[in-house]
Amino acid sequence: MKTTMNLDDELLRQLKQRATERGTTVTALVAEAVRASLVEPAARRAFELDMPTVRGERNPLIDPADRSAVHDLLDAAEPSSRS
Repeated sequence: MKTTMNLDDELLRQLKQRATERGTTVTALVAEAVRASLVEPAARRAFELDMPTVRGERNPLIDPADRSAVHDLLDAAEPSSRS
């Protein structure tokens, strides 16, 4: 089905550039974006972070909940990259 859309000039320029880079058409890119926006959130794959837990043999040198202590320890461990 044919339709008319109003896009600002910069957005259309970027869209045309992306279409050229991908070797496709502006119509195909717009259709892909619209389809993606209509996907139900439940159908999207949820992000899962798999972080291993490692048990140390001694207590930490600082309280990990004390952000200031953590920053001080990190600053002491490596040369500061801040100016």
